[in-house]
Amino acid sequence: MVKEQYPNKLANVQQNVLRLGELANSAINDAVEALQDHNIKQAEAVITGDAGIHSLSADIDALCMQLHAPKPLVSHDLRTIGAVVKINLDIERMCDLAVDIARVATETKDKKYVRSLIDISAMAHIVCEMLGGALRAFSELNSDLAYEIAKRDNELDALFDQLSRVSLTLMIEDVERLDDVSQVTFAAQHLEQIGGHIGNICESVVYMTTGDRVKLN
Repeated sequence: MVKEQYPNKLANVQQNVLRLGELANSAINDAVEALQDHNIKQAEAVITGDAGIHSLSADIDALCMQLHAPKPLVSHDLRTIGAVVKINLDIERMCDLAVDIARVATETKDKKYVRSLIDISAMAHIVCEMLGGALRAFSELNSDLAYEIAKRDNELDALFDQLSRVSLTLMIEDVERLDDVSQVTFAAQHLEQIGGHIGNICESVVYMTTGDRVKLN
């Protein structure tokens, strides 16, 4: 009976992780849109929706603790459970960073944005594509795809560096815009950090599928 139940329970946990990842992707996209459009209702929806995301993440943890794998445990079972726990934590942290971006949107609702927001939009686009790819790699147990997705973090870093240079120039040219520019920079920094967590997910996928511990960030 245990042998029959374990694969189904593990598949259920993995489906919940994919659902959590989809919620994270939506939260990131919505938070950046709210920042760009001064859409306070949308930003507040991201913030209030975080409670449900944390609840799902806690459920995933509980399900992992309840997994009763057939004995003796094979190495793949151990790797899968450990990777799922870590991926769950990375996705939860990404959701927290999406909330931080939404809070920037609420705090800057009356501010005039600077042109560096163009780079914010580009960064968000890459982040959402990366997360979608990382989730697909997890679903398909595709380590090759995980490697490819992780490489895109270089694009994200390049955009962040570009935005930082533009922001610094703007702050020097107009000190009255210091707060506006710094808030945008904070949001960009959160996106860069999300990219790091996606890299962590890719590392976990590689570990799940091959048993190799790699550093992709």
